[in-house]
Amino acid sequence: MKAARLVVLGIAVAAGGLAAILAGGYESAPPPAPAPAPQIATVDILVAKNDIGIGVALSANDLQWQTWPASAANAAFIRKSEHADAIQQYTGAIVRVSMAAGEPVRENKIIKANGSGFLAAVLPAGMRATSVPISPETGAGGFILPNDRVDVIVAGRDREAEKANGYETRVGRTILTDVRVLAIDQVVQEKDGQRVVVGKTATLEVTEQQAEQLAAALQTGTLSLTLRSLADSSPSSHPETAIPTTANRFNMIRFGVPTTATSR
Repeated sequence: MKAARLVVLGIAVAAGGLAAILAGGYESAPPPAPAPAPQIATVDILVAKNDIGIGVALSANDLQWQTWPASAANAAFIRKSEHADAIQQYTGAIVRVSMAAGEPVRENKIIKANGSGFLAAVLPAGMRATSVPISPETGAGGFILPNDRVDVIVAGRDREAEKANGYETRVGRTILTDVRVLAIDQVVQEKDGQRVVVGKTATLEVTEQQAEQLAAALQTGTLSLTLRSLADSSPSSHPETAIPTTANRFNMIRFGVPTTATSR
């Protein structure tokens, strides 16, 4: 009996020792290495360091290089690998389109003025800048701001109708539609939360033919600007020039004298 107990005890001790050895072997084994993180290809591109408004001459403090995923880098972005001296190269260039801080700089948003005024620099190719007189009554009460789009109406006397009718006839017609306002007086962009600009002149972005129309209209009557809704302001969906052929006439009596007014 005593011998049997010794045998059982020996087997238990041997089993415990084997278990300890096995456990020690597992504990000493190194943990599996983590899978390597995927490497993302990047490029350094030129971005605006702060908010930059239209017409601003760039300085070195306005630009900086920023790491960008190569897969998301547009071909129009300015890359450091291709233009290492871009910050120095574009210092002094004029901003044609406003940029927000961190926004990639594109060549079509800036232009080197080469001594020219900033307005000539921000005008698109083939376009002209021409100014027309305005007042609160003819300029939507001062609520027209730079970069708004407007229609141009000319109001004046209809000489031919007066000959036929024998009394004064006035007519109003839209001569240009969806025209961009470049500036009101010397203000080219909204600043410091400014909401209303009451000026004496509005500078409009027009084609050469439209500039001729405006010059002729100024000799025949009074010009008025009507502000377009943002939903309607799309140069691609509206004609640049519209001269209606129909008119609505109405009679007016002032001091006993009949006159006819026309709206088109």
